[in-house]
Amino acid sequence: MLDIKFVRENKEIVKENIKKKFQEHKLPLVDEVIALDEQIRALKLEGDELRKNRNTISGEIGLLMREKKVEEANQKKAEVVAINEKLVSIEENEAKLNEELKKKMMVIPNIIDASVPIGKDDTENVEIEKFGEPVVPEFEIPYHADIIEKLCGLDKESAGRTSGNGFYYLMGDIARLHSAMLSYARDFMIDKGFTYCVPPFMIRSDVVSGVMSFDEMEAMMYKIEGEDLFLIGTSEHSMIGKFKGQLIPEKQLPLTLTSYSPCFRKEVGAHGIEERGIYRVHQFEKQEMVVLCKMEEAMDWYNKMWKFTVDFFRSLDVPVRTLECCSGDLADLKVKSCDIEAWSPRQKKYFEVGSCSTLGDAQARRLGIRAKGEEGNYLVATLNNTVLATPRGLIAVLENNVNADGSVNIPVALRPYMGGKEKIEINK
Repeated sequence: MLDIKFVRENKEIVKENIKKKFQEHKLPLVDEVIALDEQIRALKLEGDELRKNRNTISGEIGLLMREKKVEEANQKKAEVVAINEKLVSIEENEAKLNEELKKKMMVIPNIIDASVPIGKDDTENVEIEKFGEPVVPEFEIPYHADIIEKLCGLDKESAGRTSGNGFYYLMGDIARLHSAMLSYARDFMIDKGFTYCVPPFMIRSDVVSGVMSFDEMEAMMYKIEGEDLFLIGTSEHSMIGKFKGQLIPEKQLPLTLTSYSPCFRKEVGAHGIEERGIYRVHQFEKQEMVVLCKMEEAMDWYNKMWKFTVDFFRSLDVPVRTLECCSGDLADLKVKSCDIEAWSPRQKKYFEVGSCSTLGDAQARRLGIRAKGEEGNYLVATLNNTVLATPRGLIAVLENNVNADGSVNIPVALRPYMGGKEKIEINK
């Protein structure tokens, strides 16, 4: 959410930013919030004047009472009552207008970084850099569900009976490899100096609206019936929510946290849920990184964070590339974002395994997260990045390590988490 003062003083910049995001239907909001802001400030001014008059009259009443001028004092008291009634009306109107202003402000997108390429949707995202040599073996790579099923590692039929489409059972060594990747991702980030955390897996609505846009919430979040709770779509939600309403001593910045959680997503949209495989599902697990820092340090942290994910997948011998998200592909709260994509030797193309974003002070403003500095309090910058989201990450490892006979080589970095095992063999 932008600062209303910024919108007031930079109306054309805000409108141009909306155009860059191809959200022209939101252009009227800018003039609407400026008009609401003028009304609110006028009411504040009127209220301040009335309170000033009330204080003056209250002083006069005391003087009149001391002089035994009871009738005149009673007339002044009636004036105070009228002022109080007027103030109640003003305050109610002000609260109503503030609520309307907040709703409209929360729909206006954040100002994107000048480096963000302009484009309508993800088809116009821009490749930045490749890491590792993409390899296509001489034998045909099976579909990932077939690789796993051949290793007795996947049961979607039973999951369909217990939970429906979009769920799965992972079994045996495949389930173990899945857990090994998450454990390795945890330790990988701890070794980078991040503090490990396991957050709540449900959050209240005021936290949801603080960390994401309404459109994202509708497409992603599961609501707990009868309670003010939502299942998290990523641990970033509860990790940022951890600092809601807090004043953080500046000396504690930057806060660097890495968190594990299951994630739950409705996955509403044209892409839908994958019928056979486990690439797009309702439930998955994730190791995330979250940073809270000074605004001037945000871009440095952004570049460090996406590189951590690249290093993680390269340590598993998975070729990856980075893709700059264009303006139309950015969620409304994001300033800048890039996707990390893994090489699929089966599809002979890359697919998304992670996303890194800097959101400026948008989440901090919505949630009231500030730092206490020597020169005053200020909003912090928030950033998040995927270390590993799996089973999507598992697919990348399987496709890049499967052998012609269907067995899968275990990357060296994961072997300590697999009891020293080097290969997952087909159970004959």
